[in-house]
Amino acid sequence: MFYTRLPVPSGWPLEFRWVAQWVPWVGVVVGGLLALADWGLTACQVPDTVRSAWVITLGIALTGGLHLDGVMDAADGLAVPDAERRLAVMADSRMGAFGGMAAIALILLKVTALAALTAHRPFILIAIAMWGRWGQQWAIARYPYLKAEGKGAFHQAALPSLWYTLPSLVGMLGLSLGVGVSTLVPWPLIGRTVIGGLIFAGLTSAYFNRRLGGHTGDTYGAVVEWTEALLLCSLTVGC
Repeated sequence: MFYTRLPVPSGWPLEFRWVAQWVPWVGVVVGGLLALADWGLTACQVPDTVRSAWVITLGIALTGGLHLDGVMDAADGLAVPDAERRLAVMADSRMGAFGGMAAIALILLKVTALAALTAHRPFILIAIAMWGRWGQQWAIARYPYLKAEGKGAFHQAALPSLWYTLPSLVGMLGLSLGVGVSTLVPWPLIGRTVIGGLIFAGLTSAYFNRRLGGHTGDTYGAVVEWTEALLLCSLTVGC
């Protein structure tokens, strides 16, 4: 419920303190739903580009734009020359010009890259959602949180060190291995998603830390989105 707009039974207790430990598996659920939507649109013979635009739009709807909002806020903050004002600008709910441009660029990259990938799209959609969110885990565990309060502050207690990212990493590698053994997806594609996911998760989280000296809830969302977009683009090379 924290990371998506998916409904949960009203009687379920809502305890968010440890949700960051499970976020890659939220990505598996979101990616799986997008894969189902992509399959349905394919059955309706929707062209690749239009289908890709619908799938990316559905991804934004499923998450309530949570991570995309982080992209926009982070871009607005980083556009400010005065480093001391960046966090205040990022906390402003109004969207600035740089935030709008960042959102447009991100969505264009995602749609066009996905449209170029015509084979094994269900696996790709699940993989990018999973690795993007593991990038968030890495950013939480690896770098300091910059706000005393905020939606992302309690994540630090859930992932106090890099060791806490290993269970999900092992699980993701095991899932990728299982897909490869099943012969449903070729090994080169699986290898590219694993290597690319690790690289882009590390690079995006390191970039925001370098520019800001740490992370916020907004940059956690930006890491998710930019890891997904860069991984998608990397998979189009030689496709």
